[in-house]
Amino acid sequence: MAGLEDLGIAGPSEISNILSHDDPMTAITEFQGQNGILLPSLKPALNLLDLHGVPRRDFHLSTLEEMREKLLKRVQELAASGKEEDQKRLVELLEKSFPIAKVKHVRPVVLCVLEHIPKIDKQYLDRILQDKDLLREVAVPVKRQIWEDRLNLFADACSPLISEYVSEKETALFSQEHGTLSFFLPNPKARRQGAIVAKLVYMIGRNTKLYHMVVNFLRTLFLRKRNVHYCTLRVEILMALHDAEVNEIISVDPIHKFAWCVDACVRERNINPNLQRELQGLLDGIRKGQESILGDLSMVLCDPFALNTVVLSAMKLLQHCINTDTLPRENTDLQLLMRMIALGLGAWDMNDSGVYKEPKMDPHLFTKYLPTIVGMMADDQTRAVMTKIPDAVIKPPQLPSELYAIFIKQSPIASIIAMYYVLQAARQKDRMVVMEVLPTLIHCENDRAYEDTFLHSLASYLIPCGEDFSSDDFCQAVLDDFFVPAVSMENVRKHVMRLLWYVHPFMSPDRLSAVMETMQPDQDHSEAVHKTFAALKTKIEEHMPEPVPVPEVIDSPLLSVPVPTPMIS
Repeated sequence: MAGLEDLGIAGPSEISNILSHDDPMTAITEFQGQNGILLPSLKPALNLLDLHGVPRRDFHLSTLEEMREKLLKRVQELAASGKEEDQKRLVELLEKSFPIAKVKHVRPVVLCVLEHIPKIDKQYLDRILQDKDLLREVAVPVKRQIWEDRLNLFADACSPLISEYVSEKETALFSQEHGTLSFFLPNPKARRQGAIVAKLVYMIGRNTKLYHMVVNFLRTLFLRKRNVHYCTLRVEILMALHDAEVNEIISVDPIHKFAWCVDACVRERNINPNLQRELQGLLDGIRKGQESILGDLSMVLCDPFALNTVVLSAMKLLQHCINTDTLPRENTDLQLLMRMIALGLGAWDMNDSGVYKEPKMDPHLFTKYLPTIVGMMADDQTRAVMTKIPDAVIKPPQLPSELYAIFIKQSPIASIIAMYYVLQAARQKDRMVVMEVLPTLIHCENDRAYEDTFLHSLASYLIPCGEDFSSDDFCQAVLDDFFVPAVSMENVRKHVMRLLWYVHPFMSPDRLSAVMETMQPDQDHSEAVHKTFAALKTKIEEHMPEPVPVPEVIDSPLLSVPVPTPMIS
């Protein structure tokens, strides 16, 4: 009951003093008379309650609860009125009630009043900071006023949510439960309506200072951990604020319009001509002295959902080159998409170095490499048509040229185009292309082909090709030549186990046994890897092949009747 003395009400110290100097029974009677509910009509009722054995404490608590509920309702009414005099009443109520904020039965009133005062006096904020229990219980609008001057506390409050967000993304990439569902399937609007993004947006409110702190925090985490999910969260927070029409923030973020255009492309799963013109205008419109904006633009394009949309659109334009018999260098839309891909892939380097310039495009990318990819795609289509012609001689795809090998080793753009070319072949179940080209991806620049988002998509497209894993050549190309050389990386090991979870029934026992022996984790691997491997091993052991159907024996006298000779017309 700390704080009662400040309001002129007898508190613990005064009660102790009275009981130690006066006759206890007399002191108690006097105290009850002075501090009870002073209503003459109530006295007979109290005696009646005494006769029924109802403790005075229970009666006073029930009365206090009833009064508290009415007071809370009145506070809500004053806050909703919007009148200046009502706001003054709330401030006066806070002044009178705050000293007894530690009293459990009164604290809800104090918390409610604090929540509805737009600008709380600094003295109260300082006292809330000193009381950890009160700081934990006050509403977010109150905490927001504290965080504004103590950004380190805001960072401490955000960190667990950000870590949980990244953990959810990684779970979606590695979980066997998702089967063939693509990581990129959810609509962006649905994604940013998730609980974590909603909490972070509510914590930011309309405070630009807190928003910029979150953006800088996410940039720092991205640079420290090189995890692209921080880029996704940066975009989702901005677009969630856009959906909520928080103009105080979106009007001061220079990349808002660019992020909105990219979000529209992701939502439509395509970059239409209107959005292309808008994006190009925004990129070309960056003035001298504003180059640092490129750092945030590159993070928007580094978001896996955005990068996936841009690269898929580029693959469609390469197909358009085949259909129209044109060269990639003649397609201006393709040039824009390559600029965007370059920005997305170079996001970490740009923000780490602080040199905000668009990466230079190698002219040979358009004049030599992309024509090579177009030629490979055209050969694949020709071969697909040949398979439908009876007795046609089908030639397997040739090993990519030396030029292709040089480009994927040196260029991140060439690497990701090659990776999506393989994804396209896997989605179309073109096993010949997968067998020839997938093993070459081990040479991609900076081990780019072993990034989680690509491996997730690759496994998702290979799972429906389960019957192909009955072929030793296919297993050799996919597992031995591509996955197994990199299983020392824990993330690769997780993706292989996800793939095996579904395709193991089609593999020969010897092949499966050899792969599982290679996948056996040791003490250096995480607990998650050990658990997943144990579950996979159990699933394989419990798998019972479907019995081969035995033809039914038909015992009928008709079988001994000779077949009549056909009549010759």
